Amino acid sequence: MAITGRAVLLAAIGVLVVLAGGALGWWVLWTVLVALFGAILLDVLLAPSPRALGFVRDGETSIRLGESAQVGLLLANPGGRRVRALVRDAWAPSAGAAPRTHTVTLPGGERRRIDTALTPTRRGDQHAAGVTVRSFGPLGLGARQATLPAPWTVRALPPFHSRRHLPGKLSKLRELDGQHRAMVRGQGSEFDSLREYVPGDDVRSIDWRATARRSEVVVRTWRPERDRRILIVLDTGRTSAGRVGDTPRLDHGMDAALLLAALAAKAGDRVGLLGYDRRVRAQVRGHGRGSTVPAIVQAMATLEPELVESDPRGLVSAVLSQQSRTRQLVVLLTELDAASMEEGLLPLLPTLTARHLVMVAAVSDTRVTEMAGLRGDAKAVYGAAAAEKTRTDRRRITAELRRYGVEVVDADPEHIAPALADAYIALKAQGRL
Repeated sequence: MAITGRAVLLAAIGVLVVLAGGALGWWVLWTVLVALFGAILLDVLLAPSPRALGFVRDGETSIRLGESAQVGLLLANPGGRRVRALVRDAWAPSAGAAPRTHTVTLPGGERRRIDTALTPTRRGDQHAAGVTVRSFGPLGLGARQATLPAPWTVRALPPFHSRRHLPGKLSKLRELDGQHRAMVRGQGSEFDSLREYVPGDDVRSIDWRATARRSEVVVRTWRPERDRRILIVLDTGRTSAGRVGDTPRLDHGMDAALLLAALAAKAGDRVGLLGYDRRVRAQVRGHGRGSTVPAIVQAMATLEPELVESDPRGLVSAVLSQQSRTRQLVVLLTELDAASMEEGLLPLLPTLTARHLVMVAAVSDTRVTEMAGLRGDAKAVYGAAAAEKTRTDRRRITAELRRYGVEVVDADPEHIAPALADAYIALKAQGRL
């Protein structure tokens, strides 16, 4: 049961009239209020039941963060009475639903559709909380109200801001592919053509059958290996929750990972994803060329930083358990924290680098660079000293990683995605991938 503003207004008017006529007794006031209450109760009894309405959902089920999606709600009135109602399609505040309420007049036996625009402010699944219907009586004094289930889920996907870099990186990749079409002697696994033997060629590449049919010795040429495997590992531990600017490190890492995944998929590589802190939070296996990128986007949508210390031993075990017989590129997006690196990952790197090519990518904080240059007062000097120590530790950890044969990409949020893509292209150019 609900009371409308009209009933409150009538009650206020009645009280003012009774008080203005001072000769009237208090019994008149109580008579007016009882009469009004009786009218409200009668209006509520005459109001159609909101539970008799039927609901059908439709609309979009996924959207990129920052964009808007339309979700429709079809209301059906199977009864014979007209329903005048206020309908609230409730969602979580982070879903950014608008408008919040809809005024609906629904004659008996008819249907009406209402649309709600969702503009999520965070990644993940946004669930409909229910539909609240307030059905008004013929006098407009009272209403019957009920909240009914109408389930629907819209998944907010990572925004992929670095998509603008993809055409330029693809152009570099095509240029590199064109250069590699000058075949490498005796290497690779894809047969390309036959050519005349020249001194220095591997004798194992000689095609003896073709040589027997010709007057000169000929050798096989091969295309460089193109079907490579890439495993993108997102560290979802406590360091990924730290904000750089207004965005968590994990989200910056996701953006860089999406650019790398899209680029590698276009190159024909098989891309997988692993989200890990103390256990596996997300996993996508690279089972086909380019086919896993949509699955990676879906898996990233529900990942959130966990306020626990990451387990590097478990992470290495999870990577090695991927059952990949071939050497693959493992790209670890984490933070270059000196304490956690020295005590955790560094001692385990030889186990990982013995089987795979490893790259570590980290998002640096531009505020640290700004603080290192401040000298205004004592507070600024202390801040500059702390910032300089942080930068020194990062350089030391970077040098240690490279000593183990690990490629390191350390860049600010604006440049981490293109820098990671460039490092991948450089490995291709060097023939290491």
